Amino acid sequence: MKNYNNIAVIYGSDTSEWEVSIRSGEFTASRIDGTRYAVYEVFARFGKWELAAYRSKNAMRVVLPEGSRPSIDRNDFSVIVEGKKIVFDYAYVMQHGAPGENGLLQGYLEMIGVPCSSCSAFVSAITFDKFSCKSYLKDVDFIKCADDIFLRKGQVPADLAERIESRLGWPVFVKPTDSGSSFGVTKVKTPEALPAAVEYAFSEGNSVLVEGAIDGSELQCAVYRDGEAIKALPVIEIVSENEFFDYDAKYKGLSQEICPARISDEDTLMIQEAAKKIYAHMDCSGCVRIDFILSAKGLYFLEINTIPGMTAASLVPKMVRTAGLDMTDFLTTIIENS
Repeated sequence: MKNYNNIAVIYGSDTSEWEVSIRSGEFTASRIDGTRYAVYEVFARFGKWELAAYRSKNAMRVVLPEGSRPSIDRNDFSVIVEGKKIVFDYAYVMQHGAPGENGLLQGYLEMIGVPCSSCSAFVSAITFDKFSCKSYLKDVDFIKCADDIFLRKGQVPADLAERIESRLGWPVFVKPTDSGSSFGVTKVKTPEALPAAVEYAFSEGNSVLVEGAIDGSELQCAVYRDGEAIKALPVIEIVSENEFFDYDAKYKGLSQEICPARISDEDTLMIQEAAKKIYAHMDCSGCVRIDFILSAKGLYFLEINTIPGMTAASLVPKMVRTAGLDMTDFLTTIIENS
């Protein structure tokens, strides 16, 4: 045991994912073992860090109303609660998007010496950027990566449609390199739809990836360390009612999320092993979800989610339940081994 006492669950973010992050953070905080730890919910957005709620060890949750929430002292990562100074000794990061998923928050925590639930600052920065992450994986022999074209804002070639035609073919996915929850993503089937899709993607960031669409089944697998080895949870299959697993499909019930996936035992093992190898290759820590497309041509890597959704309806909790694990025990494993 690491003997942590005061855990700060940090949620909210500076991106479009901030509301999803709140739901993930509140769920996570509610499932952390209150007999082992005191849990403090820190809402952080655009540099304003406040204590939104807290639960002392073996006590009920106390919600603090907006306007009377104490500020977090970032000099030593502490807060004053009822006249008593509480210094956090562990951070459970549930900020989807920047600064919690791109390494900025992890860099702060590393500088002040506070351990956290997620990957290091360096690994978070690499995995958050889809192009950089694919570059780290393009030469491995256990997964494939779709062909792509990288775009920087202000440097979009005039003949982009022609390049797509010759290199990728249609359809393609146009996506920000550093955004989540499918914000800014469009499936483009014709050259005429390309300019609007590129503009939409750039509304979420300064770099964009145009990626060849792979025909196959979308499958996802979460990986974590249990202190002895890297473990993979059951594979989940995504069947979207929309063109792809977009925001509405993820959060408005327009998809089926089938766990365990309806694939062979051999394919399940292949995906779990590939996910564990990626986790090790990228030097990940904490619980990470890795997304794939299984096609007739092989297993294609989509992306790594180092801060996966953690609401009651999210994919990782479904995988945990399917594995027969208790959510509170699972979170304790993450806390004690990251």
